[in-house]
Amino acid sequence: MILHPAGKFAEGEVLLFDKPLYWTAFDLVNKVRIMIRSLTGTRDIKVGHAGTLDPLASGLMIICTGKATKRIEEFRDLDKEYVAEIHLGATTPSHDLETEVVENFPVDHISEELMRQTLDKFLGQQKQVPPLHSAKLIKGKRAYEFARKGIHKELEPVNIVFREIELISFSLPDVRVRMVCSKGTYVRSFVRDLGNALDSGAYLSGLVRTSIGPFGLENAFSLEKFENFLKELKQI
Repeated sequence: MILHPAGKFAEGEVLLFDKPLYWTAFDLVNKVRIMIRSLTGTRDIKVGHAGTLDPLASGLMIICTGKATKRIEEFRDLDKEYVAEIHLGATTPSHDLETEVVENFPVDHISEELMRQTLDKFLGQQKQVPPLHSAKLIKGKRAYEFARKGIHKELEPVNIVFREIELISFSLPDVRVRMVCSKGTYVRSFVRDLGNALDSGAYLSGLVRTSIGPFGLENAFSLEKFENFLKELKQI
């Protein structure tokens, strides 16, 4: 028996999406929810995501529907793989392109060998301080609320693990790095700490999440492909 689309999504689907650049996680979930409601004609189907991505990052997000939303925590606990574009020799308050460059540093002393040696030092378990430009809660308020007002707050370090770190390309002042890390890792904080470890500065100029546990970006829907998928379902 072929399940009606409404029943299919209510019973629970685990959907992989390639989040577009500049979209928030909420934007993507809301769009998917609207598309599913349009197909099924019901507003009762739950839709939620299993881990956010910054607007300035693209790549894999897991979206669960119906009864599969009960598995969200399971997916959030999985390791993540990212490919990061890093600009050396400058810093921004947000550690990415959300804010303007505030300070410049020398990079002439940074060789490819020094970069590889420094990246290796980040492997394993460590404590990482989340960026102030983040959704971390400080006494009931999001950290970015303080950051955007220019109020400095100290965030508590959290335990994270880098399982793999690989230098993909090196062309000063820009490098590309692939990493596999535990949940709760902020790539922007890693980039901040990398700049400090190199006696320079750094900010994140681009980020793609390429996998979450066993789920890969190559199997993800674009919104266009998902729309076509829903059209096919409607014809069943």
